[in-house]
Amino acid sequence: MAMVAGGEDVPARLERLPDSGWHLRVRWLVGVVTFFEGFDQLAIAYTLPSLTVEWGLGTGQQALAITSGSVGMLLGALVSGVLADRIGRVNVVVIALAVTSLSCMGLAISPGFVSFVLLRFVQGVGIGGEVPAAATYIGELARSDRRGRFVLLYELVFPAGLTAVAIVAAWVVPVLGWRWVYGIGVLPALLVGPILRWVPESPRWLAASGRGERAMGVMERIERAVQRSTGRPLPPVVAITRAPSVRRRYLRRTVIVGLLWLLSYFANYGVASWLPTIYTDVFGLPVSTALTYSVATSVAGLLGAVAIALLVDRIGRRACLAGGSALAAVTFAALAALGANSPLELLVLSALGALFVFAVNLGLYLYAPELYPTPMRAAGASLGGVWNRVGVIAGPLVVGAFAAGLGLPAAFAVLGVAMLAAAVTAFLAEETRGRTLEEISP
Repeated sequence: MAMVAGGEDVPARLERLPDSGWHLRVRWLVGVVTFFEGFDQLAIAYTLPSLTVEWGLGTGQQALAITSGSVGMLLGALVSGVLADRIGRVNVVVIALAVTSLSCMGLAISPGFVSFVLLRFVQGVGIGGEVPAAATYIGELARSDRRGRFVLLYELVFPAGLTAVAIVAAWVVPVLGWRWVYGIGVLPALLVGPILRWVPESPRWLAASGRGERAMGVMERIERAVQRSTGRPLPPVVAITRAPSVRRRYLRRTVIVGLLWLLSYFANYGVASWLPTIYTDVFGLPVSTALTYSVATSVAGLLGAVAIALLVDRIGRRACLAGGSALAAVTFAALAALGANSPLELLVLSALGALFVFAVNLGLYLYAPELYPTPMRAAGASLGGVWNRVGVIAGPLVVGAFAAGLGLPAAFAVLGVAMLAAAVTAFLAEETRGRTLEEISP
């Protein structure tokens, strides 16, 4: 087995690995963590109606309960990228997991609104830190010809978590109370040991950060595990092409992917954070019915995530992102034009909008890390994640303000404009389908 000193052939050795049980195990362990990050992230939407009744919250306090977590996610995304490029992807995932689990424990026993908001902020730091680091890690393990499918089948766990919290909350909140929803978020702490034991650090990152000897050791362990899993010898190593480095390309990529993060998450959380409350406050539905309706929207979003996972390696990143954004814009425009006058109308069209928006959101978790070289991949991806969190913060605030001042049609019109802008931006994006990470970003 030919090896180059310093770990320079690590990308080529990863590129030759067939899909195996080892890949499945690693993707599953990291995926369970990401599943619960999705679960925790949207828990506020399904517990807010009960919090409002128990603590007598006004509109401003409701918005603060939502956005405090989003501000934490912004900080977590910003810090985690730098940390992941310095101390490793897996270390950051484990730290973020611990922060999220401990904050969920605190939220479950929170005595009042002030402590709840502070703990939501801390929870957000953990969520914002885990997601980009984990996405970067999974992408660095994948082959170029199947990277889209490999990464997005992992990323499906995040919208699955968003859907699961809707289903769980619809039963748990009316029967056991809102605190149990946050208590469930403590469970991933049990995974710290298995992750440290069975999930190796990214050999791509180790090689790029000057840890060549360790990269080779990790790479050899991975290759042995893959051979045991498949029962076949590995194919020969084939040299891969590296593109010339052009710094200005990264500025353009950052602007484009940052806008896509901002606009798509503005729309996603502009709808998702308020949907149960709209059903209860505007249409007078009971909390249990409102939560059940919201489940349907989350399930539709999950279907959109499945669709892009199956399509992204066939038709490309740009087509998926632009097409999904354009169709979401049409859906929100229809809601605005029709007036969102009934719960059924809102249910059907918000579910359709979620299908397209979730697809775009998920696609960005694949696309953003592809755009940066290994030594700065996590930082570059997390910078996009910062704009994601700006959208998460701004969406609920703007939608809440427009809905309160001008009505629901105006709020949905704003969302339609945002997704139309996202579609235009996506048409300008660079295609990465079928190229190795070193070809895209030397």
